[in-house]
Amino acid sequence: MRLLHTSDWHLGRSFHGVGLLSAQRRFIDQLLQTVLERQVDVVLISGDVYDRALPGVDVVRLFSSALTRLHAAGATVVLSSGNHDSATRLGFAAEVLSQGGVHIRAGIAELDRPVLIDGIAIYGVPYLEPRLVAEDLDVQQPDHGSVMAAALDRIRADLAERPGIRSVVMAHTFASGALSSDDERVLSGMRSGGIGAVPLDLFTDFDYAALGHLHRRQQLSDQVRYSGSPLAYSFADAEQAKGGWLVEIDQHGLGEVEAVNWPAERQLATLRGELAELLAEPSLREAEQKYCQVVLTDQQRPARAMDRLRERFPYTLVLEYAPSVVRDGDKPSYAHRIAAATGDLEVCTGFLAHVRSQQASTTEAEAFSQALDSVLAAEVTE
Repeated sequence: MRLLHTSDWHLGRSFHGVGLLSAQRRFIDQLLQTVLERQVDVVLISGDVYDRALPGVDVVRLFSSALTRLHAAGATVVLSSGNHDSATRLGFAAEVLSQGGVHIRAGIAELDRPVLIDGIAIYGVPYLEPRLVAEDLDVQQPDHGSVMAAALDRIRADLAERPGIRSVVMAHTFASGALSSDDERVLSGMRSGGIGAVPLDLFTDFDYAALGHLHRRQQLSDQVRYSGSPLAYSFADAEQAKGGWLVEIDQHGLGEVEAVNWPAERQLATLRGELAELLAEPSLREAEQKYCQVVLTDQQRPARAMDRLRERFPYTLVLEYAPSVVRDGDKPSYAHRIAAATGDLEVCTGFLAHVRSQQASTTEAEAFSQALDSVLAAEVTE
């Protein structure tokens, strides 16, 4: 059997204010082409089908069309819910859809109910929020490792009743040893204990573990892998190839696993340097057609920097400043300078100098002075 492991479609997502629905529609076209050309039997979607619990109408229509086309191509679809999905909404009409080859696993009750195809049992573990599922899973310590262990124990118990069958488990989780992408909003609490890592060895006794949740495609072991997201949703992913895994499984177990790439129509680039250099550098010609994140290292912020950048790099989305010259370590901090200011005017001009690394001009200082005089006059009148 040939399976195509995908996850984290995040349909409906935007990228720094740019809608991605057309790019996602293009990805689905590439997915269908892979299914047809490589004769894929089963498409796995390991969570985060949508980017939000209440997707827009156009987004739902896109996913509906994708399922219809996959069915027409002869592929079975097995999908589980992620933390961005509404499990209840995604699981609507699951029993009916299963009759058409679309199998949804969005609840605890379905953990140990596999999709059985040609001697292979495919189990779907939805995203498990420990505080919400600990009681149902009879877990005393509500953490990610404990609830995942309990869920997989239920699956193993079912497998024990099916001797000789091969197994695939899908899970939307953060497994220890995996690398997260900088854009992973859902992992922002990991450093403070909000998201816990699940031990990798929980998955090692399955023939294949198709994981989702992290946007980098990666291999944790021969049989435990993340497909990553099919599109780059962060500039941290600029150098990554996006796609999925093509997985072969037969009666002997896991066979060949092959990376499948789906190049985006518009790539990403991160540019760093002084504005004049970036505008003149001939080697950056390819970046003119990419979505750009620009980090300017000018000592003083150039005027109209974004406008000037977009004259050459029209798809610049993010602009940051990181002056290359290191300040004197003995120079007083901004807080100390403000504390030592002799008046409101110095506070205002000092703030301007701090945020743009350039002293206020005479004209700007006069404008501040007039504004302060107007405020003072208004206070006296009141």
